[in-house]
Amino acid sequence: MPFIDLESNLPASTFSEDFLKKLCSKSAAVLGKPEERIMLSVKPGLPMLMNGTCAPCVIVSVSAIGVTDTAEKNKGHSAKCFSFLTEELGLTEDRIVIRFYALEPHQVGKKGTVMSFL
Repeated sequence: MPFIDLESNLPASTFSEDFLKKLCSKSAAVLGKPEERIMLSVKPGLPMLMNGTCAPCVIVSVSAIGVTDTAEKNKGHSAKCFSFLTEELGLTEDRIVIRFYALEPHQVGKKGTVMSFL
């Protein structure tokens, strides 16, 4: 159950339903998980400063069980995510940052329990 959280100073209109669906699909493919398991949130229009400027930018956090736990895995994930985000949002790579968090099954609650027991 990967969690994808995107924060940006871009306007809400940038993140159409079509974009959300593409981001979900791309995230699922990159992480090797079914689309139905992707949890996605987008927070647009935030006051943000990156690299000393308030120019358009994006910070993405990717949290998942078993797929974000090594540098090698995240290097591959990062390359694919940057390709998608630069193309879809028209940003340069220096205006995007991705944070990867490895989750353990006991850290994710679902259906009244935690993933360890599902």
